[in-house]
Amino acid sequence: MTPRNAALTLLLLLFCGATGGLAAWLGLPMPWMIGALIGSALAVIGLQTGPLAEYNFPMPLRTGFITLIGVMIGTQATPELLDQLQYLPLTLTALVVFILCAHAGNTLIFRRIGGFDRTTAFYSGTPGGLMESILLGESAGADIRLLTLQQFLRIIVVVTLVPAGLSLWIGHPVGSAAGALPGEPAQVRPAELLLVVIAAGVGLAMARLLRLPAGQITGPLVLTGALSLAGYIDLHVPFWMIATAQVVVGASLGLRFKGVTARMLRRSVGLSLLSVGFMLALGAGLASALHLASGLPVLVLLISFAPGGVTEMSIIALSLAASPALVSLHHVLRILLTVIELSLVHRFRPPQRAPRQP
Repeated sequence: MTPRNAALTLLLLLFCGATGGLAAWLGLPMPWMIGALIGSALAVIGLQTGPLAEYNFPMPLRTGFITLIGVMIGTQATPELLDQLQYLPLTLTALVVFILCAHAGNTLIFRRIGGFDRTTAFYSGTPGGLMESILLGESAGADIRLLTLQQFLRIIVVVTLVPAGLSLWIGHPVGSAAGALPGEPAQVRPAELLLVVIAAGVGLAMARLLRLPAGQITGPLVLTGALSLAGYIDLHVPFWMIATAQVVVGASLGLRFKGVTARMLRRSVGLSLLSVGFMLALGAGLASALHLASGLPVLVLLISFAPGGVTEMSIIALSLAASPALVSLHHVLRILLTVIELSLVHRFRPPQRAPRQP
């Protein structure tokens, strides 16, 4: 990282931390992540032709903090999780239904209402697998600008709407404690912090060796989850570390608006709201049915079927102490199943010539 890029990153994170603090003061749901996202988006809109024109957020920094989130989720693994896994065949079947119905419905929305060509509509409509959708869509001849924007907006809109909706349902802002859990000690010893960092690093290395999906979060999660269930460790990640992780994730998400014109944004946001609204309604219906069939908490199932990113949905589950390990597992499976479906269809779809850029 160049000194200039490092300085810009520091200034951006300080600004996003301030907007996250303002969001917390205002009582917004998931304030540190959503506040940072808003701050980053505002910075991009105002400075993308100036200091941020050639700026790229350092992904190793984002990865490092996501591994800490994975550690935090893994420490919440309890014997109750093992009891809940008996319903995995049932929830997995519901996930397959969700993916197929969501993808078909989204493709119809983008094709009929958005006016996208068939290929762009198809790859824009996937309910997961962001990078795979973009890469396969580009090779199939989709409009890469529209496809990329819709995929990133899917995550951003879900991250914004789900905490707001849950806050209205529960009656208080979701995640106002930045993921702090009841009974968490006010201070954490340096030795515990060192153990958290070591667990994060070892978990990430393990995930890369095994090529786990969403490895930056699943590797540390699996490692610390297994050690916690076995009774070998009892780690606590402090409030400030989780809040900082949310700021980093939010800041990196907001930068996705770089290069987007107002006209493209107006059109795509409207379509994304329609698409995400459809998927959330579909997920709520399946969650209600699964609750009746299994007795699993509705809140856990609702978050498990929300079509956001693994990291973002895990943070929301963590802030509510809503079985974050189980939620993370379902989101990893959603992405895996979506990529399998997408790859199979991509293999048999005839390629389309790339649309002419306006």
